[in-house]
Amino acid sequence: MINNNALAFMALCNEYCQALENARETDREDFVNSMLRLLPRIYISATDVNADSSVIEESYIAGSLDEDYYDAIRRSVENLLGPDDTYLEVFEEDMKYSDTPIAASISEGLADIFQVLYNFLDSVKDVPEELMLLGLAAVKDDFGAYWSRILCNVLRALNHVRYNSTAD
Repeated sequence: MINNNALAFMALCNEYCQALENARETDREDFVNSMLRLLPRIYISATDVNADSSVIEESYIAGSLDEDYYDAIRRSVENLLGPDDTYLEVFEEDMKYSDTPIAASISEGLADIFQVLYNFLDSVKDVPEELMLLGLAAVKDDFGAYWSRILCNVLRALNHVRYNSTAD
């Protein structure tokens, strides 16, 4: 059964996707503040989603976001953030073996999360509840395995942009 936590999560996913789709029409400060409000709520909400672990192997989210749209989202955020888009990633697995810092991109991280959430929302719209539950199980599994780390890293970088921005 779809509960309130699942509905709240889907609403936050929708709000996040809309914020990224409208990034080029917003100003930098509003966008950064919006992401700093949304990302922690998405993290908590995704953590609170109760997905049936017995259906995870059956669950799958088809990729519906095309590469051009992904890149348009990424570029609009990159243009908005300018030089503050790049940050040093310290939690990268390869960092253990590297003598040089590894650069990451806020825009790419946000676009990666956008891709997961966009595909999730696309897969659960207009489907019966049992398929919606499979979609929730898949996105919850992906959260733990993949995009929770991206969300935390981007949140840290956005916090730095908000309080230590190079652009004024």
